[in-house]
Amino acid sequence: MVCYTDAQYWKAKTTETMKTITVYGSSQVRPQQPEYEDAITIGRALAQVGYAVMSGGYYGIMEAISKGAKLAGGHVIGVTTDQIGLQFNIKPNCYLDEVVNFADLRDRLLYMAENTDAYLAMPGGIGTLHEIAETWELMRIGGVPRRPFVCYGDLWTKVIGELENSAYLGDGYHGMIKFAQRPDDVLRMLA
Repeated sequence: MVCYTDAQYWKAKTTETMKTITVYGSSQVRPQQPEYEDAITIGRALAQVGYAVMSGGYYGIMEAISKGAKLAGGHVIGVTTDQIGLQFNIKPNCYLDEVVNFADLRDRLLYMAENTDAYLAMPGGIGTLHEIAETWELMRIGGVPRRPFVCYGDLWTKVIGELENSAYLGDGYHGMIKFAQRPDDVLRMLA
């Protein structure tokens, strides 16, 4: 595993040679849960069509998506942060080819939003919701280019669907996010 703390070096090294997908998702999902198994399947499929898979680099969905991509011979990147690793004394998962580390969560999320070709949000909690909202807003205001963005599962269909149908969501947000219910829907929606 190669570790970088200088994100600019990593960006110059990898983004010119492969397309990358940023995957957000819960650290609380465990092996044998349907979401974990779906993430393995999706990670494998993404690698098979040429995506490098980038996630937060720890456990749960992040581990499962990394495992799936690695099983298919894909390139796997973990974007970690001292705020999580040091505070909770956890290490990156064992499927990563590269680790890019940041001191704080804000820089980590911004890096993941900027240095990618597409986004996938798997099931998750408040952290994943924050990642979705930040990325969605960055795309709306032009902070990052509009890119394919797929949210997976019933939770995001309900939560984001409620937002899109509310009177509180202004112009420019609608239609940027697509929803997938099955692993094979993800690749079709990214195309």
